[in-house]
Formats: sequence, C-alpha cells, structure tokens
Amino acid sequence: MSVQRNGRCLCGKVGISVAAAADKVGACHCDMCRRWGGGPLLAIDCGSDVKFSGEQHVRAFRSSDWASRGFCAECGTHLFYRLSQNGQYIMPVGLFDNADDVVFDHQVCIDSKPAYYSFAEYTHNMTCDEMFAAFAPPQ
Repeated sequence: MSVQRNGRCLCGKVGISVAAAADKVGACHCDMCRRWGGGPLLAIDCGSDVKFSGEQHVRAFRSSDWASRGFCAECGTHLFYRLSQNGQYIMPVGLFDNADDVVFDHQVCIDSKPAYYSFAEYTHNMTCDEMFAAFAPPQ
C-alpha cells in the first residue's frame, strides 16, 4: 500500500511532497549509510513522484555509480537517497509528518551491522550481496 506523505527538513526551508510513499520502513546498515547519518538509515520507498519546495536549498552528492544522496544546504538534514537509473527516492522516514502508520519490516546489509545495536522487531533481512543481486542496475 502507498499513501501521500508530506514533510520537511529540520529548518523548514525544504518541504517535501510524495505522491505515493510505501507504508513499510527499512533499515540499511551499510558503511555509507552509517557514515552519512551516524547510524542505520531508517527509510521508506517514495517512488519517483517527489516534489520539493525550497529547491534552492537542496544539494546532492553522487555517493556511488548508481545513486546520489541529498541534503538541505541550510540545516544539513538528510533528504534522500536517489537511484540514478530510475529516479527512485528512498527517504528517511523521520522527515514525514504523521508517519505513525508505517511498519518496520526489512533490513538490508545486515552483514554490515555492527554489534553495538540490534532491533527487536522481526524483519526480513538481506545481506549486501543479496540486496545488490536483487536490486542493483545491470552492468
């Protein structure tokens, strides 16, 4: 199921409107996500129909051959992980207002998760290799 979601960055200079966001939250434990945010990325799939207000404050960094990471240039809030191939946005769930209806159901790069934290919820878990085999663009 997907629903429309609205949100904003910490300073409010970037507003976000998503036409069809997933209702499932996933955690990514890869080294890049943990370095980017200081812990796992807790995010939802927002598809490619995402609108930003205050676009002049949005900056993007091409973090790999297949994706870029966006942030607010004013407050530094992490805004998105965007796949280059199809423009799909994976966005931190904490950006969105009234997201209490989402369910934490999957974790990726579970083999990169450090021992100092664990989640209690039962989730579908994938290693980095399994995730890349399932979702990486063709070479």
